Amino acid sequence: MATKDPQASLLARLAGLIADETRAACLLALLDGRAWTAGELARHAGVAASTLSEHLGKLVAGGLLAEDRQGRHRYVRLADARVAQLVEDLTAQVAPGADRRPRNLRESSAGSAMARGRTCYDHLAGRLGIAVTDALTSRGLLRQDTGFALTDTGLGWFDSAGIPLDRGSRRPLARACLDWTERRPHLAGVAGAALCRHTLDAGWCVRIGSERAVKVTASGERALLEMLGIEVGALR
Repeated sequence: MATKDPQASLLARLAGLIADETRAACLLALLDGRAWTAGELARHAGVAASTLSEHLGKLVAGGLLAEDRQGRHRYVRLADARVAQLVEDLTAQVAPGADRRPRNLRESSAGSAMARGRTCYDHLAGRLGIAVTDALTSRGLLRQDTGFALTDTGLGWFDSAGIPLDRGSRRPLARACLDWTERRPHLAGVAGAALCRHTLDAGWCVRIGSERAVKVTASGERALLEMLGIEVGALR
């Protein structure tokens, strides 16, 4: 009799953790890279706090979430970048909007904002993320022909722009992440995270709404045009 592959059981267990609409909603919300309280996630998922607590316990035990407690508050976040990549890659397999249309104007506006620009865990996504990735590539700062990799010129660009890269990280310096709205890869990895963090810290982008959507500010438009040649039209 054939011996069962032990990896099959582990894979099935992981798939089971994600294969629940409430837990999936929590994982998607946490792709904004921030820590959420259990109460915030319960309201987001539309379930009772006691129900949400049970789901969070499973996700933490399964290694998909990490938790921190501060006083009476329980905060949870994605365990690491690998979990974020898993969730985003799975989301990319689902055609956006294929199953239903927006129920109202608010939902339509939120969807448009997410498609225009958002954070994908710790890097930029949507049309904004693609515009930045394309600009880096066209200027010879990023190579996509043999997998995503920063060129020597690209490394110099990050240094001159005052965007430090953690070259001692175990994460790849540059990685392709399939964008689920644009259906093309955007920049992730150490470089993607550093660039996203810089755009927010410098006020080039601001978060809008309660989702992961971000908006490029007027100063951001000027900076991205000057540094990467990205025209305003690509950011709106």
